[in-house]
Amino acid sequence: MPWTNALAIFVLTVAGMELFAYVAHRWVMHGPGWFLHASHHRPRTGNWELNDLYAVIFAIPSFVLILGGVQLGWWPGFAWIGAGIAGYGAIYFGFHDVIVHRRIGHRYVPRSAYMKRIVQAHRLHHAVETRTGTVSFGFLYAPKPETLKAELKRRELAGVRSPRG
Repeated sequence: MPWTNALAIFVLTVAGMELFAYVAHRWVMHGPGWFLHASHHRPRTGNWELNDLYAVIFAIPSFVLILGGVQLGWWPGFAWIGAGIAGYGAIYFGFHDVIVHRRIGHRYVPRSAYMKRIVQAHRLHHAVETRTGTVSFGFLYAPKPETLKAELKRRELAGVRSPRG
């Protein structure tokens, strides 16, 4: 397979994963999968939470596609799709777990308008403790914080966490 095709498949998969992640987060994690995801909307005790099982669940197709495309004689593009899924997972881990939730200590402070926007949007998502009433389900794209705050206000702050302290 030409490297340009492989690169295109990889990049398109990473981009497509944002749509997949939005759908999975909104209608699975905040739907029937809430029993795992609820742990992520509560203060964490220790290094792990049940929600971390989603990383394992979403890694399985990536692993299978890479294995099939590289070792099992499947169409080589499957390996690049699997790599794109893994690439999105790495971006997600870096943004979500490291930058936003600080599961690994660092001194990074978002300075660009883009990073400030997605970090604030994710924090507004976590302002709601309940399964419903949340805003902003994407990870690489988010509406403006003003739009999200207006939506929370429109919903009369249903499920919004009370201030800590």
